[in-house]
Amino acid sequence: MKIAVLGAGLMGKEAARDLVNSQGVETVTLADVDIKRAEAVCSQLKSAKLSPAYLDATDYEQLKSFIGNYDVIINALFYSFNVSVAKAAIEAGVHSVDLGGHIGHATDRVLEMHYQAKAAGVTLIPDLGVAPGMINILSGYGASKLDEVKSIKLYVGGIPVRPEPPLEYNHVFSMEGVCDHYTDPSLIIRNGIVQEIPSLSEIETVYFEKFGPLEAFHTAGGTSTLSLSYPNLETLEYKTIRYPGHAEKFKLLVDLNLTRNDYTVEVKGQEIKPRDVLLKVLEPIVELGEKDDAVLLRVIVEGTQNGKNAKYEYELTTYKDREHQVTAMARATANTISVVAQMIGSGIITQKGVYAPEKIVPGDVYIQEMAKRDVHIKELETIEK
Repeated sequence: MKIAVLGAGLMGKEAARDLVNSQGVETVTLADVDIKRAEAVCSQLKSAKLSPAYLDATDYEQLKSFIGNYDVIINALFYSFNVSVAKAAIEAGVHSVDLGGHIGHATDRVLEMHYQAKAAGVTLIPDLGVAPGMINILSGYGASKLDEVKSIKLYVGGIPVRPEPPLEYNHVFSMEGVCDHYTDPSLIIRNGIVQEIPSLSEIETVYFEKFGPLEAFHTAGGTSTLSLSYPNLETLEYKTIRYPGHAEKFKLLVDLNLTRNDYTVEVKGQEIKPRDVLLKVLEPIVELGEKDDAVLLRVIVEGTQNGKNAKYEYELTTYKDREHQVTAMARATANTISVVAQMIGSGIITQKGVYAPEKIVPGDVYIQEMAKRDVHIKELETIEK
């Protein structure tokens, strides 16, 4: 299969690394508006399968023409491109996957193209990172084993292995995104009612192998498409994992209006957004740099099976790849999108249209493929006697 990766940033680079090491992939093109960046990644990865290309994704006709040369497109661009890439892929008759983007309803707009994609005979799957992405696939896998799904609880955190004050946190994706997830309300389902509650709330203590005690609290955006895919749930919750005390510290910043995107103050005759100042101040403090990170994940799906209460739990702890200097978050994210793209290209996934990950990605195959990449997801089954 011929696959193009759009975007030569960290996720694009790591997706390309996985693709060139996969047997069923014949050629990989890494496309970017910064051709020198694409060339640098290709020279680093040193594979005869891999070549760079110039692509200005803001030029829709060029985008569509480029996409038409491939079997599957991995969109690793900023989420603002997700809608145009999906539209171009459908018009070009090419399968496509992306890393998601619920801000600005990008994923919702991609999902709305279902019938156009079906008519074009192509498969599109948005939201293929870790959260959303991995958690959706595992939720769907657990749900597929139950006759009735009642509860889905999700816990995810990208954290430093050795935390440092004052926040005991180093960011593994945009701090802009972190502020949004902490500031916006969290969508949950409780007692069968869809509702919004404040982020950074309802802190609970959690433990993982080699980590603990940690804290978990509600954050925005994590439940993704699950509330639509499983509208009859009694419970749906997504919580972010951090070291103890982190939520309380960040809540003070939120309460002081330092994280709001729509708030300005006048300082010496100038309008200033406190959030811009906060992000600039935080930059050197939360930079991960050469430090080791870990991704912790737990998905708990409960319901009934053959008239008995049943529970399926999926758990992951993965670390930075020191040999290639790849963060744990990049490994988990890029391998997820690469694995699913290859499932489409090889014919494991055959349904045509636009689907949320939980509705289309076979969880058993996904878990096996991630294990081959040294990202190990454990499954625990509990069925009432």
